[in-house]
Amino acid sequence: MSDFLFDETTRSYYAQRAPEYDDWWLGTGLFAQRDRPGWNEEVAELIEIVAGLPPLRVLDVGCGTGFLTSHLSGEVTALDQSTEMLAIAATRIGHGDRVICGEALPLPFVDDDFDIVFTSHFYGHLPPAEREAFLAESRRVAPDLVVVDSALRDGVEPVGWQERVLNDGSRHRVYKRFFGASELADELGGTVLHDGRWFVVVAC
Repeated sequence: MSDFLFDETTRSYYAQRAPEYDDWWLGTGLFAQRDRPGWNEEVAELIEIVAGLPPLRVLDVGCGTGFLTSHLSGEVTALDQSTEMLAIAATRIGHGDRVICGEALPLPFVDDDFDIVFTSHFYGHLPPAEREAFLAESRRVAPDLVVVDSALRDGVEPVGWQERVLNDGSRHRVYKRFFGASELADELGGTVLHDGRWFVVVAC
């Protein structure tokens, strides 16, 4: 198994980004001056979709700060490899839910431990071999999968390495893939729940 996603450089990036990660969702910090037409409205739509998922045993893989996790219903388990992200997520998630520090490949759960695997802006960071491995792991632990990720827009390269700049000025290279909704649905063998300017959501 490749350690592509979980090398120390990537760990360091997400550890440093944790305190400012929600600036991206909220349009604050470095994102306050960005031109993102319709962003806030589409985030609200996305939250509605997440809140409307069935209230079952849900595993959120790569939960980050728990921005979307907090809107999931049912018995929720939030998984992330970053203790810094999880410290923030733990303040948002219900008392009856679990917050676990661990890797996604392989998932640290037994077969059929959940009803749904949910993941937001994680799948698009995986290169092909790891995407296949993640889908296999998702199917092992749950029958259903919901993927939220970034929509492919005009002027954006569909896949490649991005340079990310944090509030302290540090620069980091991150692998990122953007999706057309129908493309992602075909890849996953699923159904499009949302096809927006900024986000796509597919259930399978």
